[in-house]
Amino acid sequence: VSLLHNCLCPCNNTCIILSVEDFVSCNPKELAQKCSLSYKAVVAVRRVLLAQYTAFAISGADLYEELWSSTAILSTGNTSLDKLLDSGLYIGEITELTGSPGSGKTQVCFSVAVNICHQLKQTVFYIDTKGGMCANRLLQTLQSNPPNMEEQVMSALQKIKVFRVFDNGLQKVTNCVTKYGNGHLKAGLGQSWSHVPHTRVLLQRIEGAETSSLRTATLTKSSRQACHLVEEFDLCHWSEERRTSISGKRKLEERSKP
Repeated sequence: VSLLHNCLCPCNNTCIILSVEDFVSCNPKELAQKCSLSYKAVVAVRRVLLAQYTAFAISGADLYEELWSSTAILSTGNTSLDKLLDSGLYIGEITELTGSPGSGKTQVCFSVAVNICHQLKQTVFYIDTKGGMCANRLLQTLQSNPPNMEEQVMSALQKIKVFRVFDNGLQKVTNCVTKYGNGHLKAGLGQSWSHVPHTRVLLQRIEGAETSSLRTATLTKSSRQACHLVEEFDLCHWSEERRTSISGKRKLEERSKP
């Protein structure tokens, strides 16, 4: 390219070659004549430059799949959780749910899986390490999401692929909790696991409402949001827009007290 650049100048009414792009854009026959080189040599150099500096051709469909698999954000279907997670679940990251038994970890997983396969039309791989996957619960969750026509329900159900893995070396995606000496809850898998999830959410029952489906979600680890943010949601009304913040709910309760 340096040789060609030295041979070409503005005085001969030919563009100056300053880059690889300039070279490959020129007519190879004219370039060979101006530089006193063989046409074969110019074409050979052009091929080498194209091989080294140009990107591989890719279709729009392949590009979309690549972007989807690396940069997509999947909605959980729940406004409160999406807000807590800064818009939803980030592809390529691990989002961990922690909580005591009965806090709603499995039901949240079911509801998220249903939203992704039913609303987003994507396939879900559900890895079951406890043998707790129940097809009837998935079906009930699907049927509670309008529109719930039988064909749509069955089509969505087929998009959830369940793998039962009972290898002791496989860590759970959902995680139980233990307590510090001061009574505060912490994830139960310990320090060796603590750095693995990108985001961690603690699920808890609403205090004083043990029989209610209301839960709180507390962000305990995140690289995007401030930790200790809290959102309230209802396990039985996953996709409804009627949401009340904890502070607002407590204010109403305080006002109603005599």
